[in-house]
Formats: sequence, structure tokens, C-alpha cells
Amino acid sequence: MAQAIVDPSALLEGLSEPGLIALEGRVFASNSAARALLGGSIDGKPIEQVVSHPAALEALERIESDDPEEVELTGVGGSRRHWLMRTAAMAGGMLLIRFVDRSEVAAAEQMRVDFVANASHELRTPLSTLIGYAETLREQADDIDPETRERFLAVVHDEARRMQRVVEDLISLSRIEAEKLIAPTDAVALAPLIDQAIDSARRMADERGSTLVREVADDLEPVAADRSQMLQLLDNLVTNALRYGEPGTPVTISADAEGPMVHLCVRDHGEGIAPEHIRRVTERFYRVDTSRSRSLGGTGLGLSIVKHIVERHRGRLNIESELGEGTCVHVLLPVAVS
Repeated sequence: MAQAIVDPSALLEGLSEPGLIALEGRVFASNSAARALLGGSIDGKPIEQVVSHPAALEALERIESDDPEEVELTGVGGSRRHWLMRTAAMAGGMLLIRFVDRSEVAAAEQMRVDFVANASHELRTPLSTLIGYAETLREQADDIDPETRERFLAVVHDEARRMQRVVEDLISLSRIEAEKLIAPTDAVALAPLIDQAIDSARRMADERGSTLVREVADDLEPVAADRSQMLQLLDNLVTNALRYGEPGTPVTISADAEGPMVHLCVRDHGEGIAPEHIRRVTERFYRVDTSRSRSLGGTGLGLSIVKHIVERHRGRLNIESELGEGTCVHVLLPVAVS
């Protein structure tokens, strides 16, 4: 029986990742994914010109000495791209080189590192204040007048409450993420929850001289939801709108039907958010104005919690904002199946 001849190019095209074959220091064959990553006309070129990453070239020298290994590459095809280059010796002195995309894994790991760093910072700042004031109260108790003592105690209380809010929000995020694969199915009426969120925010609204405007359709159908998480979403959106809206301006909470979904919208009249920040405001601890957010009592986790709740409920989140005009957060939630 005649031996079948395998076309290297056809073999490479069967790979899901970028791949090429090197022979005698040059690219013998490549697939379309490799050409898209490394350049359109790489066949026949010296391998050091095609894969110019120092770590990659060093690894290719080792494979030729029968000592192969996987190598992590950063920056190939873009500054944020991460690849795992795998090499294998083939017959006839050829080398098979594959590039496995690790960008999402690297991004997730960076998010984890940033999250730990940000959480530590958010807790360290009030903790340092607590320790400082507590030490002053303990060491100089006899020299501090009652008015100063009360002011110090108020600061201690406020910073402790701030730490408590951060911890509670972190626990909420963890719980929501743990449940994200389980879509809620309970039929929950949204209107009473909106009323409850408005009542909870009434004191904050009065302090800022703002009115809470309710525009909810009378025939609003129940949504498929986790009641407690839906109330948390509403509380976060309403307090966030009050926090960043201009004092004395209204916050509008509206809800109506939109096809098989319920459309919830919370609108404020504040400074607005610049376009380059909108896509990032749902990231954990991301703040457009760090000093202003902290002074207003925000933890930097409110919109991140909203995003995760919406995702768990198989809904959609959209944020529209115009500088100098304000922001509207749109949430679309599926109607409960009867």
C-alpha cells in the first residue's frame, strides 16, 4: 500500500490555535491563525524574524538540543496578549510550534491581584484612622476635652461603619458569584421592591434636598428574580444616583414592559460620566473621582454588585451618561414564566 503524503499546511489548518512548522531555522509552513498573529507572509522567513521574542528564541534553541519546554510569552500580537508557546520535534528535523492563547487567564489573574490589592487598600485606610484615633483617646484621655473626645469618637464610628460596608459588599459579591450559574425562577413583583428602596433612601434624599420620582407601570409583570438580590440592586442604584446626582435635583426610578423583559431605569442629574470611564465603572473598586467617592461614602463596589446581579438574572445592563447632564442606568430583566 502506498504511504499517504500529509500536507503540512493542511495539518496546521486543523489546529484551533496559531501553529507553524520550522525547518532548518526557517518557517516551512504555517496556518492562517499564525499568519494573522505573526504576519501575512511568514513562510520561508527565518524563524528569528517571525518569532522575535527573546524567550521564544531561547526555547527554540533548547528544543533543538532535545530539551523542550513550554514558554510564556507576553506582548506577541499586542501589549495585553499572553501566549503559551509549545514546541515538539517532528520527523526530518522539523519543529511544530503552537501558540495557545492565555490572554483571558492572564487577565483574570490580574483582576484577582488588583482585587486583593484594592480590597486591602480600602480596609487599610480606615483601619489606620481607627488605630490613630483610638491610640490618642487611650493615651491622652485626661487631656482631651469632651467636645474633642466626641469628635474623635464620631470619626472612629464612621470609619468602622465604612469598613463594615466594604466587608458586607465583598461578602455580597462572593455570594452572588457563587450562585451565578443558578438562574432565579421565583416570580417577584418589582413595584413593591421599588417602593421599599425609595423608603430606605428617603432620609438620604432629604439630606441632599432631592426628590425621588416613581414612574412604575401599573400592569408591570413579575420578574424571575431572587427577591433579596433584586432589592439590593435597587438600593444600590437609588443610593448611587443620590450620591452622585447634584443636591436638589430629582432621582427618577421608572419601570415598564419591554417585550419579554421589564425595563428598569434609574436616572440622576449629576456631573455625568466621561465615555472612557463608562465601560469600567462596573469594575470592583473603580472610581471616576476617588476622593469624591470616598467623601460621599461609596465603597466602589455598588455598580459591580449590580452588574453581577443582572448577569445572574440573565438580564442586560446598560449605562448612558452625558457630562453635565447626568446618568441613567438601564436594567432589563426577564419576565417570570407563568
